[in-house]
Amino acid sequence: MEMPRNQFKRRLADDGVQYGMWVSLADPVAAEISAGAGFDWLMIDAEHSPNDLRTLLMQLQAVTGYDVSPVIRPPRGDTVLIKQYLDIGAQTILVPMVETAEQASELVQAMRYPPHGVRGVATARASRWGRVDNYWKHANGETCLLVQIETIRGVSNLMDIAAVDGVDGVFIGPSDLGAALGHLGDATHPEVLEAVTASIAAVRAAGKPAGVLSVNPTLARQFRDAGASFVAVGVDTSLLAKQTKELADSFIGETRKTDG
Repeated sequence: MEMPRNQFKRRLADDGVQYGMWVSLADPVAAEISAGAGFDWLMIDAEHSPNDLRTLLMQLQAVTGYDVSPVIRPPRGDTVLIKQYLDIGAQTILVPMVETAEQASELVQAMRYPPHGVRGVATARASRWGRVDNYWKHANGETCLLVQIETIRGVSNLMDIAAVDGVDGVFIGPSDLGAALGHLGDATHPEVLEAVTASIAAVRAAGKPAGVLSVNPTLARQFRDAGASFVAVGVDTSLLAKQTKELADSFIGETRKTDG
């Protein structure tokens, strides 16, 4: 059996843009529906969603076979969690709240087998239960580490973080960065937009791909034009909330007008 290739990592090296979507419903059916939508990547969230190791596994299984790359975000940059996520078949991991180059270096170590890292060795789903030929030889080359910068300290250390060998991309988090700048709940504040755009430019200047999330289509394109090459443009929970509310309002409002 051949080694599964990390297409997301390969496309990061290209000049094009990869568009993605946040998957937060913690459900394999929802993940599979999203996988068939046509996005390049899906970010399966375990930081702000009720996911555990088993629900993440089921979602990875659900999207297998679709032309989309799953990315998993753990609740924190923990070596044990990263080991478990890699074992169940994740190849790309987005770690939140990275603030220093030292922290980024530790995360690189967590992503790799010895002698280049500290990842624990076991036969698991990642190697298709030992059926992948030469898995141990090729595994390090197929993992992809994305670090998320979303604090003032992280921004101040951005160039050093991006320069760490083994960091494959840097993701800027507008919401938390906005909160850190004093604009909680307003990720579109001009000061926040300026900080995000400047951070994207700094990442690109360091020679690394930059990513961002914006559910505002205008801002998403703005960040793309500023240099972001992996851009999340939607969140499944928000889409469901918005569409169900609009549908309900369209009928309830109609009924109330008729009754009046």
